[in-house]
Amino acid sequence: MTEPDAAPSSEPGAEPGGTPSTEPGGTPSTEPGTDTGAARRSRRRHQVGGGNGVRARGRHRGGADERFGATVDALGAVARDGAGVSASIIDTSTGKALLAVDDTLVQPVASLGRILLLIEVAARLEDGRLHGDRLQRMARDTATGAGLWQFLQEPTMQVPDLATLVGATADAWATNALLSTVGIDAVRQRAEALGIDRTALIDRVRDRRGPDDAPDASVAPTGELAWLMRGLALGEVVDEAVSNRVLGWLSLASDTSLVAGSFGLDPLAHRALDHGLQAVVVTGSSTGVRAEAGILRGPGSSVSYAVTVTFDDVTLQRRLAVVEALRTMGTEVLEAVHAPARR
Repeated sequence: MTEPDAAPSSEPGAEPGGTPSTEPGGTPSTEPGTDTGAARRSRRRHQVGGGNGVRARGRHRGGADERFGATVDALGAVARDGAGVSASIIDTSTGKALLAVDDTLVQPVASLGRILLLIEVAARLEDGRLHGDRLQRMARDTATGAGLWQFLQEPTMQVPDLATLVGATADAWATNALLSTVGIDAVRQRAEALGIDRTALIDRVRDRRGPDDAPDASVAPTGELAWLMRGLALGEVVDEAVSNRVLGWLSLASDTSLVAGSFGLDPLAHRALDHGLQAVVVTGSSTGVRAEAGILRGPGSSVSYAVTVTFDDVTLQRRLAVVEALRTMGTEVLEAVHAPARR
């Protein structure tokens, strides 16, 4: 990963969106990017929000580099307490899987699907279908979730500025305005064109979800999310220009409360190198969901990662236990990027 506004150098590796199948020890059992449609269809699929309303739970198995022993223990502890856990860590340069815990399990990821929306917006800005268009703040787009636009006096904003708000604060109104403009079908088609078949933005941001609404704003397996972040870092998502636009927006993200809380970076200004570190972090939070996808470049190597925990959010103690487990993962991610990549 280079500076967000610069063109990343290309590295050999898998296509973004491929989901590695790993053996114990974290070594991919097939070459990344060679996953066939038949193989994907033959795999046991985990569905979210089945007919009985119960979310799927994985078996919490997978391979792990020995450097992530504390992460496995911490995630295992919250899993034993009834949480649904999924995690993936990939060496950005080599594509080697360093950690895989139920990384094919599709789980709700709150607003994390906004990454796909930003990819579509960036692609349209690059090919000229969107310009500096000003979008009107509409009643249909209002939601009292995250973000700043709902508190600003300006009733219209240019598309790039709205994308900046989405990247920086997961702005609910800006997300809905952009989604109304490009359309959810276009976001889905873009994901499919990138080979992403199980990560999806399925609904707008809503204050309340009724029986006729999607149960979650977006869903994803962490394996796909980690590969998507790797693809952005390598400039392979659509092309370098699109990847750089998306990285530039996401590099402004101010939420470093989960995994990235262990990186020691300034949460409001971490675009530049800081003690040899540079991070791009995207989080998704809702009741009973904590998710994060990111890229951390360090003095020795770079990793792309994703983690999701779904849990019964009935007490603050249980929520804090989840946050603590995610920060344990962050500590070991930080340690890993200080060591040279293992070829």
